[in-house]
Amino acid sequence: MKESYVDLINIRRQVFAKIAKMAYDGDDLSKLEKASFEILPGEVATYRDSIFRERAIVDERLRLTMGLNARKPTEYYHVADGITEVDVDKTQFIEPLVNVITFACEACPTKAFFVTDNCRKCLAHPCTNVCPTNAVSIGKNRAIIDQDKCIKCGRCKETCPYSAIVKYERPCAAACGVDAIDSDYLGRAQINMDRCVSCGNCVVQCPYGAISDKSQIYQLIKSLKNNTHMYAIIAPSFLGQFGPLASPVQIFEGIKQLGFKDVVEVSLGADITTLKEANEFLERVPNEIPYMGTSCCNSWAIMVQKLFPDQYEYISDSASPMVETAKYIKKKDPNAKITFIGPCISKKLEALRDDVKDYVHFVITFEELMGMFVAKGIELSEIEVSNEIKDASSLGRGYAIAGGVAEAVKSTAMSIDPSREINVEGASTLHECVKLMRLAKAGKKNGYLLEGMACSGGCIAGPGTIASLNRVRKAVTEFKNKAACKSPLDNDIIDENLRKK
Repeated sequence: MKESYVDLINIRRQVFAKIAKMAYDGDDLSKLEKASFEILPGEVATYRDSIFRERAIVDERLRLTMGLNARKPTEYYHVADGITEVDVDKTQFIEPLVNVITFACEACPTKAFFVTDNCRKCLAHPCTNVCPTNAVSIGKNRAIIDQDKCIKCGRCKETCPYSAIVKYERPCAAACGVDAIDSDYLGRAQINMDRCVSCGNCVVQCPYGAISDKSQIYQLIKSLKNNTHMYAIIAPSFLGQFGPLASPVQIFEGIKQLGFKDVVEVSLGADITTLKEANEFLERVPNEIPYMGTSCCNSWAIMVQKLFPDQYEYISDSASPMVETAKYIKKKDPNAKITFIGPCISKKLEALRDDVKDYVHFVITFEELMGMFVAKGIELSEIEVSNEIKDASSLGRGYAIAGGVAEAVKSTAMSIDPSREINVEGASTLHECVKLMRLAKAGKKNGYLLEGMACSGGCIAGPGTIASLNRVRKAVTEFKNKAACKSPLDNDIIDENLRKK
């Protein structure tokens, strides 16, 4: 979605801000019934063919932001129906996490090839010659593709000397690296939850905003009002997300003004994960396992578990940076209630796991955090603060960028054991992750450290980010280079026993 889908970003932000403000103000939740009228006043549609349809879609966004399911067009019930179930101060998850808003889906056609006006009806007509099913013929004005015969192989597109044939794909399906987007009886998108890994790429790529995940901001704010031991841990990709004038320390202070007792870099947890994965790799590869996959991206791990179950045991046993950071805080304050703030919606599922739920209590994205800032009227660039952030090493802060995890683990492992040669390979996007795992399963990556990330470019391009990839990459790199130490081995915040070579 990022900066190019401005209208969708504005709608989402208004919805997040509306729910956040209702939570902070302690409003009666029956007000949800008229919230869409307040977000979209008047009677003239701005984005679609009808103001009534626009409001119907916003109503579903309000429900999803509260943590409720989107309503089906075939059923009638009020916007606030079921609200008592989620009117709590703890995470209340109702499956599924990722939902199609059927009112918003335009039932885009699925993958197909079309001939454009560039066609010159050339004498050679290679498009007809290479088609294995005789689906391409030469018509009066241009070549014609019989969609009933076409098998979507793309040979006609590849051979056309005028680039006159284009490939059309449904954006959500094209973005899904695990083929989890199906169609219902009216051609609208629906998600196959047996394959879905909740990476959120379909959420980002749908230009109609017809797919959305559920939020926890209402329950989080209620907890902030009731609990004095609330801590926020923020992912290393937070740099650059909140405008060029907002410094890292201003962002931390702004989060505290929302009601949090303290804020800690998840890059600290990345340092701990790096140390554990480095030692794990040195100990287990190749004696116990043929290769090792990194553990930080939850969608990558779910993908391996669902599509390559016999390879799942080769994913690192180490906890993710989110969990390690939460454990670090819990040791200092056993009463801590911890909120992960990051670019990823899949972390909302990770936090529900039995081995994680006692450490991470809420998960929100940068986009949802911005909605909370708007609701509280917090302008980050105007906050006066002078302290520095010194939680993590340079390698830990580099986790946000594709290749950063493998770089950190390899560098640390070679510092521990300089005699080891360590080969690494990474993939960012689930399409590439699936390809990498096929090679690994075939035995072609034995001895390797494999880094898998579901988003192109890494966590800096996660579905919960709100700034452009290049801006965030630059900001993360600058912050990384300012770290007080380079390696987790030099980070004296971490337990000395873990840092021993």
